[in-house]
Amino acid sequence: MVEIKIHSEPITLGQFLKFSGLIYSGGEVKIYLEENDVFVNEISEKRRGKKLFSGDIVQVNDQKYVLILENDC
Repeated sequence: MVEIKIHSEPITLGQFLKFSGLIYSGGEVKIYLEENDVFVNEISEKRRGKKLFSGDIVQVNDQKYVLILENDC
């Protein structure tokens, strides 16, 4: 499982895809979600605006990612 560190929450599924390097621009989100199996906490998700929080697990095809809130303290 790959850890993705975020500095604030929530982030959207579209932001996650861009931040994790799975897409290069926000314009790709809709097409990417149509062409790939994406699950948030084991529930199929196609909404690019889905809010994600620390501890959420995102699965894209066969790879799993966990979001971790990183404190700047």
